[in-house]
Amino acid sequence: MIGYTTLGTNDLEKARGFYDALFETVGAKRLMQMEEGFTGYGTEMGQPMLCITPPYDGEKAVPGNGTMTALQADSREQVDALHAKALELGAADEGAPGIREPEEMGFYAAYFRDLDGNKLCAFKVG
Repeated sequence: MIGYTTLGTNDLEKARGFYDALFETVGAKRLMQMEEGFTGYGTEMGQPMLCITPPYDGEKAVPGNGTMTALQADSREQVDALHAKALELGAADEGAPGIREPEEMGFYAAYFRDLDGNKLCAFKVG
């Protein structure tokens, strides 16, 4: 149902470098880049994407309070790899990889904030 999620950035080139390197970890890449800065990442066109862009109104990009984008991983090892790579690239740790409650769901997740403070979760169910 979700086509794409957009996160604001105040330093487009720095954000592109972060996401270029982060998404290499899971086989995703930059799929589109528009002149005004809108940049989309994913595995292929027509599939859900995560996009970054400076705000259209020209104001400062700020992360939403209570807003988070969740990235579905293929394995727990991929969750670990995404979290480790994000921290290596300068992201802030918001929760180390591990099982979250209720345990019977098998929800394995890790949380981090990108260079602009946007919160992301990498997760695997089961």
